[in-house]
Amino acid sequence: MKYFAALLVSAVLFVACGDDSSSSAPATDPSEESSSSVEKTKESSSSTATKKSSSSVSNDKSSSSVKEDGSSSSVVKSSSSVTPKSSSSEEVKQSSSSVVASSSSEYVPYNHRRGLYSDSVLTKAYKQFTDSRNGRTYYYLTINGVDKNNNPASVTVMAENLNIGVMVDGEEDQKNDSEIERYCYDNDTTNCDKYGGLYQWAEMMQLPSECNTKSCADLIEPNHQGICPDGWRLLTEDDFYIVLHADGNDYPYAEGVRATSFGGLNYSGYSLLGAGYNWAYKFTELSTGAYWHYPEEGELDIQIASNVGYQSNSMTANGSANAYKTHGFSVRCVMVE
Repeated sequence: MKYFAALLVSAVLFVACGDDSSSSAPATDPSEESSSSVEKTKESSSSTATKKSSSSVSNDKSSSSVKEDGSSSSVVKSSSSVTPKSSSSEEVKQSSSSVVASSSSEYVPYNHRRGLYSDSVLTKAYKQFTDSRNGRTYYYLTINGVDKNNNPASVTVMAENLNIGVMVDGEEDQKNDSEIERYCYDNDTTNCDKYGGLYQWAEMMQLPSECNTKSCADLIEPNHQGICPDGWRLLTEDDFYIVLHADGNDYPYAEGVRATSFGGLNYSGYSLLGAGYNWAYKFTELSTGAYWHYPEEGELDIQIASNVGYQSNSMTANGSANAYKTHGFSVRCVMVE
């Protein structure tokens, strides 16, 4: 009997232990984003009255992260997934200092020299400047040509589009007046890395967002800085005329300002890329078109329009028109001299 009782107790203990081993770990949250999606993080808003960049350069040496030469963008490289900054799939803003691959493959930072013209005409013409706000480095050069009166003139201009700010979804307005905001084509920060950010007119001008829907002509200043770094100002139509009529850029003018990858000959060294744009809250024409606002209001409807320049990869003439201030276009900066 004692032997039987011992066997019975052992059986009970065995069953009890089996109950513990049958419980499994919680399933993965189905709302969690996969490694192939664009990382979206919520950036805190600044309480200051002026817009400013939201983040600084990071360089995580413990992971396989790399920093692009000539850019503040920090890129995480991993054999399996992009390292997330936040687990929330609902957060939509992204830091200006991070670039996140939009596919599961490793992202290779864009080589910004690739679009620059480098034959004997412009040997050593390019210099580099670093924006202290986010550590982003830009190529720039001085272009010699003629102005609208056919007098010799020059302009020192960035050979790349500006890229700074917190990314907002392309279906939203850039309306947080306490910080710089940008669109990245297809809401993908790797496109900002290559092509630069896309900005509404008031954002580019660093004016209150209400200036997109009313006239703010009295707030436009000579050498208007806008979101350009200190010591730089926004490109004007007169500046672009000099670029179009650069020395050696005889014909056709438009092809002489576009990078070879954008259907151009790039005689001027300006290296315009087909950054696409955000038109009525929709992204369009990546690699085939580019628009940019000038720091002035349009004549067609001064309250809601700006004067803009545009190019396609097949144009042989300069394009200019009026467009809504709420459209998101590229930005170039000129050195104040």
